[in-house]
Amino acid sequence: MQARAGFPATMSIEIRHLAPGDIDWLVEQHGTHYAREEGFDPSFGALVHDILLAFDADHDPTCERAFIAWDGGQRLGSIFCVRLDDETAKLRLFFLTPEARGKGLGKRLLAECMGFARDAGYRRMTLWTHESHRAACVLYASAGWRLVRSKPVHNFGVDLIEQEWDIDLRT
Repeated sequence: MQARAGFPATMSIEIRHLAPGDIDWLVEQHGTHYAREEGFDPSFGALVHDILLAFDADHDPTCERAFIAWDGGQRLGSIFCVRLDDETAKLRLFFLTPEARGKGLGKRLLAECMGFARDAGYRRMTLWTHESHRAACVLYASAGWRLVRSKPVHNFGVDLIEQEWDIDLRT
């Protein structure tokens, strides 16, 4: 077995499309993690649920894709590429389980998502996050993304600094 993206050879990470059970798992993981780590209220899980149901119902597989990381029978994380407009893709629902963090999987998922967007003909990508997601923000910056907007908000029952990042996929 070959080591991939910083994982030991014993881990055979596979990236799959959205499949049965993934939506429920993603809603549960996002809701539980962000409630525990950041104090988010249930409105965050509801938002994730709505995003996933909309994606599942009508995404265009030629220009939109879910990337679900698996090791054997265990899901490790996700990242989604969705169409914002003809030239712009939006990165959504980037998540890694705690045990999958710090091993290069986030970098791999981000690269796969950006590569898909580029291959689908998008000229740029954008994403929305919070300043408190420091590891993700470091990853975005190291991949060439730039912070374009930052503002204080009150969402999901807590005060946050909302951020918008983007990247030109042509460079």
